Amino acid sequence: MSRPFRRHDLLHVVPDVWAPALACYPPLADLPLLRNWAERGWPVIVRRHGGAEERHLVPVGVPLPGRGRVGLVIPPSGAALPPSFPPSLRATAGVADRSWRATIDALLAVGVRSGVEPSAFGSLLWQHLTGLAYLSPHSDLDVLWPIRKGLDVLSLVFSIAAVQRNAPLRIDGEVIFPDGSAVNWRELWNVRCASGQGVVLAKTMEGVQLLDMASLPGIGQPA
Repeated sequence: MSRPFRRHDLLHVVPDVWAPALACYPPLADLPLLRNWAERGWPVIVRRHGGAEERHLVPVGVPLPGRGRVGLVIPPSGAALPPSFPPSLRATAGVADRSWRATIDALLAVGVRSGVEPSAFGSLLWQHLTGLAYLSPHSDLDVLWPIRKGLDVLSLVFSIAAVQRNAPLRIDGEVIFPDGSAVNWRELWNVRCASGQGVVLAKTMEGVQLLDMASLPGIGQPA
């Protein structure tokens, strides 16, 4: 392994590992789409550990169109390839509805100005990866913003909020800090707009915790 598993990592599971892992969840094992998931070459996504899950196993999620996401665990040796971060928003934009195009272009421009390459997740990601119908008129545009050390996070967040004001859909997603912890961009924006001080919910592989926003790296005055 080149690095530890992180939330949102994509893993391709060896089919011989997938079958016994799925067998541990009898209600799921008979779902045809899920049963053949690994054989089709589709990835799973790493999620945070559940309370009772063994920490030596890798917690993963599998989204199913119209069914939400199901969770299971696999051994670390079950990955056919090293983990990879989700593809860029630019790479996945082709499957989005035309009405999303201006919003996606505006977010890509934010990324260029900020020096951040936004990535897709949620419905846009899974429709791009599988070709299945995940997107609907009610879908959010889910975007990950993996930042580098020293970036002005609040300038980025306020730029996203400016795009949201003219967007025909909800922009959701997370700012991912260099240590792998993540905070919803909207929560950072709301706290900054409300008082400039307060706590935010940060997610890691091990769970969630409340952090003083001022303790997060790159929190300064918005541009």
